[in-house]
Amino acid sequence: MALLFFLILAFCTGPALLESSARVRLVRGPHRCEGRVEVERNGQWGTVCDDGWDMNDVDVVCRELGCGAALKTPSGNLYKPLAEEDQKVLIQWVNCSGMENELTECEQVEDVFDCTHKEDAGAMCEKSPPRVRLVGGRHHCEGRVEVERNGQWGTVCNNGWDKKGAHVVCRELGCGAAVGTPSGNLYKPLAEDQKVLIQWVNCNGMENELTECEQVEDGFDCPHKEDAGVMCVLPETVRLFGGPGRCKGRVEVKHQGQWGTVCKAGWNLSAAKVVCRQLGCGKAILTKRCCNRDTQGKNFIWLSEVSCSGEEESLQDCPSALWGENNCTHADDMWVECEDPFDLRLVEGDTLCSGRLEVLHKGEWGSVCDDGWGKKEEQVVCKQLGCGKSTFLSSKARKKFVPGVGRIWLDDVRCSGKEQSLEHCQHRFWGHHNCNHKEDVAVNCSEQSSGLLHVSPDPLRP
Repeated sequence: MALLFFLILAFCTGPALLESSARVRLVRGPHRCEGRVEVERNGQWGTVCDDGWDMNDVDVVCRELGCGAALKTPSGNLYKPLAEEDQKVLIQWVNCSGMENELTECEQVEDVFDCTHKEDAGAMCEKSPPRVRLVGGRHHCEGRVEVERNGQWGTVCNNGWDKKGAHVVCRELGCGAAVGTPSGNLYKPLAEDQKVLIQWVNCNGMENELTECEQVEDGFDCPHKEDAGVMCVLPETVRLFGGPGRCKGRVEVKHQGQWGTVCKAGWNLSAAKVVCRQLGCGKAILTKRCCNRDTQGKNFIWLSEVSCSGEEESLQDCPSALWGENNCTHADDMWVECEDPFDLRLVEGDTLCSGRLEVLHKGEWGSVCDDGWGKKEEQVVCKQLGCGKSTFLSSKARKKFVPGVGRIWLDDVRCSGKEQSLEHCQHRFWGHHNCNHKEDVAVNCSEQSSGLLHVSPDPLRP
């Protein structure tokens, strides 16, 4: 009878017990494996007091989140914005052995009696590598979709593949919004020796990882000519600022919405290689300490003690000191120069700052179609060339420029006006258009603005 009563009690209270089970997350960090620790109780998220908080506890959090090794126990107050005053501190004290799989398995005191948000706990884990990648594109946010299964990389069939799946891939890779689902065959070399690992995918677009989507593995009747591709916006988390073009300048990184510089401490050519790769530029050709008083940074110094192997996809993947923690001055800011595989120029004009717009892609110059072209697009071009403000030309005024010949590289270009390079604006896939050379874009900028005018050499013209 006692056993029957216990079973009835367990059955009746089961949902409430499940409801009170904890979950954990790290918020306001640079990625999901670093940040202020928050736990969930009955649908409410709250913080954890740092009483007793140590590396054993961080080990457990990192394991529960599927992240890499525990690295540090930073204060939760390093991650801005801070917790709201009305958000509760849900755990006063935690004591883990470090072997538990979830934080709920550790000893803890939930009655919070004397802990404020000034004592919120934080955790820093190694960022877990994504199990999806984009290959063959201009940068890590564009290319043929490949997934990893048991250490083997293979492709994804485009059966059911759509913008929702592309959004998930872009999110998992830390890229910007999905802007296209091109055929994977556009990216060379082709994946001839690889397996097709996923036959069909159906995402709702809100998943954080591709593995969360419905899918059928084993591509039993899908050849590589049906490989899926994705094009995402390359997010601006690193830039080379103040130089002649987007691939040369002072190294700056964005953190908590603010741009700041990188200190020379620990910096080397391997770190410069990572920056060049992340920006979609060519190989690193120079790195040095920057700058004079007029060109050095003014505000935050975000990173120091950066230690890259040179193989990382982004500078944020390299180990470093905590954001903002350093003994540097702006005299220690770093400068990097990369080869630029993308270039642009104005030709057939009266000055270096006016003429028909041409872009360099795969070593060949071509024109830009005027479908959708406007003031914001012209503003980006003038800024990239180091010219002054754009003086937007009417259709009639553009006709005075001689039409181009050969390639039309870009069509349906859409810029916000804030991009550092025309390459960062949305556009159709390279070479895809419905235009003729009568629709070539011409640009007129007011003047050279800063002494940094970028003139592209033309091997085909004397």
